[in-house]
Amino acid sequence: MEGGPSFSLGNRVFRLFWILSWTVLARWTPPPLHWWRRLVLCFFGARIHPTARIHASVRVWYPPHLEVGENTTIGPRVICYCQDRITIGDRAIVSQGAHLCAGSHDISDERFQLITKPIVIEDRAWIAAECFVGPGVKIGEGAVLGARGVAFKDLSPWTVYVGNPAQRIKARTIQAKRR
Repeated sequence: MEGGPSFSLGNRVFRLFWILSWTVLARWTPPPLHWWRRLVLCFFGARIHPTARIHASVRVWYPPHLEVGENTTIGPRVICYCQDRITIGDRAIVSQGAHLCAGSHDISDERFQLITKPIVIEDRAWIAAECFVGPGVKIGEGAVLGARGVAFKDLSPWTVYVGNPAQRIKARTIQAKRR
C-alpha cells in the first residue's frame, strides 16, 4: 500500500517559489542586512520581530510556520525544518549549524507517513552550535542546550543540558552586572 503525499500541490508550489525567492533575494546578502531578510520572510508569512537577526544562510522550510521574537538571533547555517510551527521567544539564540526539526515519520506505519509536532523555544534560551531539536520539544525559558546536544524531550527552564540524548548538568544562573 502506497502512502499519499504529506503536503498538497499548493503547499509544494509555494515552497518552490519560496526557495527560489530566498535564493535570489536574500541568501547572498551581506551580514548587516537583517532587516531585508526579515522583510522577505515576513512577505512569505513568517512572524519576525523587527529587532530579530536572521542570517543569510538560514534555511526555512515553510515561513508561515515560523515565529521569532524580540532581539532573537538565528545564526548562520541554521535549519528551521518547520513542517509544523517553530516558535522562538524573545532574546533567544539559535547558534550556527543548529537544526530545528518539527517533522519525522511514523516508523510503525507501513506507509511511513509524516508526523509533525511544534517546537517551542522560550525566552532567553540558547541552542548552541550544531544542536538538534526534535519534533514536539519545548525548550524552557533560559535553558541551554550545549554544543552538538540533541533534544528529543522538553528541557526545563534555567537549566544547562549537554550530550546525545541531552542530559541535565546544572542549573543556569545569571550574574548581575558589576558597576
